[in-house]
Amino acid sequence: MTYKPCEELRLPSLYSDYLKRQVIADVLVPPAYAKSRRRYPLLLLNDGQDLGRLRLKATLSRLFQKQQIHELIVVAVHAGDRLQEYGITGHPDYQRRGSRARQYAQFISRELLPFLDQTFRLDLETAVNGVAGCSLGGLSALDLAWQFPQWFRCVGVFSGSLWWRSRPYGPNFDENRHRIAHLMIRNSTQRPGLRFWFQAGTHDETADRNNNGIIDAIDDTLDLITELVHKGYRPFRDVTYCEVLQGRHHPSTWAKVMPCFLQWGWGLKPRSCC
Repeated sequence: MTYKPCEELRLPSLYSDYLKRQVIADVLVPPAYAKSRRRYPLLLLNDGQDLGRLRLKATLSRLFQKQQIHELIVVAVHAGDRLQEYGITGHPDYQRRGSRARQYAQFISRELLPFLDQTFRLDLETAVNGVAGCSLGGLSALDLAWQFPQWFRCVGVFSGSLWWRSRPYGPNFDENRHRIAHLMIRNSTQRPGLRFWFQAGTHDETADRNNNGIIDAIDDTLDLITELVHKGYRPFRDVTYCEVLQGRHHPSTWAKVMPCFLQWGWGLKPRSCC
């Protein structure tokens, strides 16, 4: 079956005063966008240069055509220096990676979102607007959602770099004190109404630092979910976890589960495919 595809646009290169560089972003709009007057939810995607490898245009087009999700606009922001701009605001890791995460968050909240609001028919006040990313981009997405609940109501974290830590692994490493994302959740207040979707693959990595038979990528994700539950978020309602058997740390795995995430966030009918 042939589906009418989404329209893909390239934003004019946007200079960021916070990042001190030009920022590139691709935009996917629903097929009927030009003929419509309605306003749409937004999904902001980190690592937008991987839009093609995530097969997002084809997936959205199919889900729209089958009326399985509400129509939305996707803005895929290409990464710059992702090792410095992606991270947890104000908390670089032990190698000083993520030192510009605050500037990236300021670019998103103070430059990009106002620009998008003026340029596209977005509903940034009442719609289910979300942010998502893979690997370091997933860590950044979690940070953005937590910092700006006024903008985002849901977040997708694909194989998130939740190992982000303030000390290297070794005798002095303590999971409870040195994993930065986990401490961010633990040491702050709940963001009412925010929903979380996490994915991890059983082949994301092979490391198992505590020798419990579970790879670190899964351990770190499940432990972060535990922190959210302690904050009052409800499993299966506010927090969803998708574990992919033989899933790899690769766009092919993330593309495979992208429909699950989109149906979780914007589905016309409640559905869990994980």
